[in-house]
Amino acid sequence: MSIRIILTLFALVAIIPVPANADTLNIDNPIVPQRADPWIHRDPDTGCYTFIGSAPEFDRIEIRQACRLNDLKIAEPKVIWRKRESGPMSINIWAPELHRIDGAWYVYFAAGEKDQPFSIRMYTLSNPDDDPFTDNWSEEGRFETGLDTFSLDATQFEHRGKRYYVWAQQNAERTYNSALWIAEMDSPTSITGEPVIISEPTLDWEIQGYKVNEGAAVIKRNGKIFMTYSGAATDHRYAMGLLWADEDADLLDPASWHKSQEPVFTTNDALVRYGPGHNSFTIAEDGVTDLLIYHARDYRDLRGTPLTDPNRHARARVLEWDEEGFPVFGQEFGD
Repeated sequence: MSIRIILTLFALVAIIPVPANADTLNIDNPIVPQRADPWIHRDPDTGCYTFIGSAPEFDRIEIRQACRLNDLKIAEPKVIWRKRESGPMSINIWAPELHRIDGAWYVYFAAGEKDQPFSIRMYTLSNPDDDPFTDNWSEEGRFETGLDTFSLDATQFEHRGKRYYVWAQQNAERTYNSALWIAEMDSPTSITGEPVIISEPTLDWEIQGYKVNEGAAVIKRNGKIFMTYSGAATDHRYAMGLLWADEDADLLDPASWHKSQEPVFTTNDALVRYGPGHNSFTIAEDGVTDLLIYHARDYRDLRGTPLTDPNRHARARVLEWDEEGFPVFGQEFGD
C-alpha cells in the first residue's frame, strides 16, 4: 500500500471535529527538528499536512507529509530540488513555501550565487501534478519585482478574487536590510502593477543587529487580514510583529495597513524559547483550531553564527483570539 493511500485512510477515519485548546492538542514539540522557516500546507479534503522548511545545509528543497502533526518529525522527506553547481540558485537556499494554485503546485524560495553568496533573489518551482511528491518539478526562474536588490521570503494569498504576493526586499538606497512589499499577481509566477511598501524596519525591536522586516504570513479572520512578520537579527533578538488591514480595504494602499508598535512574540528565558519567528499558520487535526507554526532555538548562545547554527526547530502552538477578534500569541505561555 502506498504512503499516499495510507495517509488518506488515516484522515478518513479521523474523529468528528471538536474544538481544541492548548491543553488537549498534545503537540509534541518540536514538530520537525532543525528546520527553520516552517511552512505547512493542509489538504482541505484529507486534512493531511505537507511540511516544507529551510534545510540547515541550505542546499536543497524537500517536503514531508503526515496526517498527524506529531508524525511530521518521523515522516521521510522527499527532495524535490537541489541547488545548482554555479550561477543563480547555487547557494543559500532559503525559506521555501509550498502553495497550491489553480490546480498546480508552486514553491517560492530565495537563493544566492556561489560567487556572491548574499546576492539573494527570489525564485519559483512548479509541478502540474496532483501529488507534489512526483518528480515533475520545473524551475520557473527568477521572480521579478522590478527592483534588483536583496529579496527573499515570498508568500501569497487570495482575497476576494485577487491574488497578492508579499515579500521582503531591500530598498534601492540600501538604508536597511529588508521591508515588506505587496503587489497583485497576474499569474502564480508574476506580479502586475507597481509594488508598494507596507512596512519598513523603524521600530527599536526591528533593528536589533540588522534592520529587518521579513517572513510574512497571512491569516484572514474576523473581518481583517492579519499579517505576521519577523524582525531583527536571527539570534535571540529575532521576534514577531503584526500588521492588519480591514477586509474591505484597498490592500495595495499602504495606509490600509496598521502596525503593532510592540512585538507580539519574542524570546522568553523562563520558557527556554529564543528567537521565535518566521511563522506560518495552519489548522489543527480537529479541523477548527488555528495553529501558529514557527521556529525557535532552545538556548540563547549561538553555536557558531545564526546561519551555521542548525538548531532552529519547527514548533506549533494554539493561536487564540481575543474579544476584539485579534490573535493572541500567548507570549508568556509555553507550547
